Amino acid sequence: MKTAALLLSLSLVGATLVAHDDPVRSLLSKDLAGVPGKELLTITVDYPPGGSSPAHMHHANAVVYVLEGSIVMQVKGQAPVTLAPGETWYEGPDDVHVVSRNASNSAPAKYVVFLVKDKGAPILVPTK
Repeated sequence: MKTAALLLSLSLVGATLVAHDDPVRSLLSKDLAGVPGKELLTITVDYPPGGSSPAHMHHANAVVYVLEGSIVMQVKGQAPVTLAPGETWYEGPDDVHVVSRNASNSAPAKYVVFLVKDKGAPILVPTK
């Protein structure tokens, strides 16, 4: 259930207001000056203990910065990476994000994501 709620949140953020108890919160959406049709979107993601997201794509340049806890990230064809507070990770627009999860089953994790994407495009597209 946690995974489905996070996936729904990620697919809706930017298109609708997200509740304060939602795992995904939109912080900023701004057109990029000098880059027609592109926008910067900044979100936070809160993973409860054991929380995760199913495989997906962002069709965006994405930079993750861990605020609290530890998370595991992996794109298709690369090894998984465990990140701690203060560490960053990059995902390209053609990457399939196969692992995105809290590294802990007992502590929450929180991270911020900076996305450069096509204006109005969804931030997340589920994959199979």
